[in-house]
Amino acid sequence: MAWEVSALGLGTAHLPLNEGQSIAMVQYAIDHGVNYLDLEYIPDIQRGEKLSRMIGRALQDDYRQKIKIAVTLPSHNIKSTGDFDRYLQQQLDWLQTEKVDFCLLGWLDRQIWPGLREMGVLDWGDSVLDDGRVGHLGFCFHDDYQTLRNVIDAYDSWTLCKIIFNYMDVDHHPGVGGIRYAAEKGLAVVVAEPLKGGRLTRNLPDSVVEIWGDNLKDRSLAEWGLRWVWHHPEVATVVSEISTLEQLKENISLAGTASGSTLSVQEQILVNQVRDAYRAIKPVNCTACRGCLPCPQDVDFPRIFELYNDAVVYNDVEIPRAIYREEGHDIGTCTECGICEENCGRNVAIREWLKEAREIFEV
Repeated sequence: MAWEVSALGLGTAHLPLNEGQSIAMVQYAIDHGVNYLDLEYIPDIQRGEKLSRMIGRALQDDYRQKIKIAVTLPSHNIKSTGDFDRYLQQQLDWLQTEKVDFCLLGWLDRQIWPGLREMGVLDWGDSVLDDGRVGHLGFCFHDDYQTLRNVIDAYDSWTLCKIIFNYMDVDHHPGVGGIRYAAEKGLAVVVAEPLKGGRLTRNLPDSVVEIWGDNLKDRSLAEWGLRWVWHHPEVATVVSEISTLEQLKENISLAGTASGSTLSVQEQILVNQVRDAYRAIKPVNCTACRGCLPCPQDVDFPRIFELYNDAVVYNDVEIPRAIYREEGHDIGTCTECGICEENCGRNVAIREWLKEAREIFEV
């Protein structure tokens, strides 16, 4: 593409439902150089429709010419080939437009991707590129490095991939290696959750506060997190999910001063020490090697333990609990057969930790 994306992209999922406020925020972002607008699919249909229609009105006049729009299809909701068109057209109608610049397949992983391929998603992708409703095709991704390679290598017309990436997620889902592979293959890398949904800026453990020390006098926690992501040259843009104009102004200011800059060796060491301090709090010693799987009851132990560890490490139960429910986990189906523990190379007491996780996720 002969187009230079802004260092900061605007995520819309958390915009206020007040039309005047949301329109003002979208237009402020565009007026200050943001040229990538990311519409994450929102499970709450009424909220998703209202936000999309407001965004459509915000982009009237010449604002639409200054921005690239990316919409996301809810891959986990796709049950038949006709659903591809149905979800795309739904969002085009809400935005009051005949085409979007990017269409992303939402949050692919090793479970979802094979089913979409079998339903002909790549042929469908070619068709919407040909008929002009979509300018470029991409995908969101949250799984291991090898699965990312499989997705990228399956199709020659990918333009971008959206990946969760922050200084805590450096070696998994799919980590630094993943964003490098995507960039080497010519895909633009869009980063989501650079501050891990805000969890890297609040409820800090004492051990983490001690390591940051005086380094927070001149840079906020948000700036440190964003600078770390922008330090990686593979990153094309960072999507900021904001809910207030004040947050937007801060992030635009940071993008103007921090994007394109690099961290010194000493600064990189500091961030590494912060990461180690967080990891030292992790209660379940699970590396997500997935040796415990498959489970006869289809319980995804590594994912559940990842969510449980996040709840403890970041002192925030609500986000992991919401993800647990959205992804459809059910610890209650576990029969305690013990097969998982027999296959675990790290001797994790899986059945006992599942009981701990169930107490906070199934309330």
